[in-house]
Amino acid sequence: MPPPVSSAVILTKAVGGNEAAAIFNSAFGSFLGIFVTPLLLLLFLGSSSTVPYSSVFMTLTMTVVVPLIIGQISRRYIKEWLERTKPPFGQVGQGVLLLIIYTTFCDTFSNPALEMDRYSLAAIAVIVFSLQVFLISLAFFLSKHPRLGFEPGDTVTIMYCATHKSLTLGIPMLKIIYAGYDYLSLISIPLLVYHPTQILLGGFLVNSIKHWMTTAIKSRNTPGVV
Repeated sequence: MPPPVSSAVILTKAVGGNEAAAIFNSAFGSFLGIFVTPLLLLLFLGSSSTVPYSSVFMTLTMTVVVPLIIGQISRRYIKEWLERTKPPFGQVGQGVLLLIIYTTFCDTFSNPALEMDRYSLAAIAVIVFSLQVFLISLAFFLSKHPRLGFEPGDTVTIMYCATHKSLTLGIPMLKIIYAGYDYLSLISIPLLVYHPTQILLGGFLVNSIKHWMTTAIKSRNTPGVV
């Protein structure tokens, strides 16, 4: 799944990491994910040969890429007005995200074809949480290795951006690619669990990562300290 546009950037900024790199990664990753994610989904989850690939990419382009391009072009002409009036687009975006999460949860768990007990759901939650802990730890320890040459702020950005996944882009992609499939709700559950878990876990780690980054920067700036 492509990275989210907001959560990884917000958490990187809260820690004091490389915010510019986080913004670039989120924007570029979201755009790249429009083309890479469908291929990976069809490769690993499987699908029949009757899937209209051209139709899938065309639908994704019209629902994701075109609005993004129109927004960027429009911003050039109304930038001064936006800076002067400061409309509450942030609050609107958060409200839309909550609405997407709510409606997706309702569609998923109200589907009569979904046969899942609470133990299976709990098992998925444990697996998703464990996967996130593993991926965050892997990204953190690999990116802070001296041979790679990343600054502490870069490590923070890599840790968050490499492990966070977008619900707002992921769910529409799943609905477009697997439209009409009985197991669509089942496929959506891990992502529905992953999204809130990544925010809670990322927020929980903010103070610890901030302390590590401050200590690492002081150590680098202190002569004779490795």
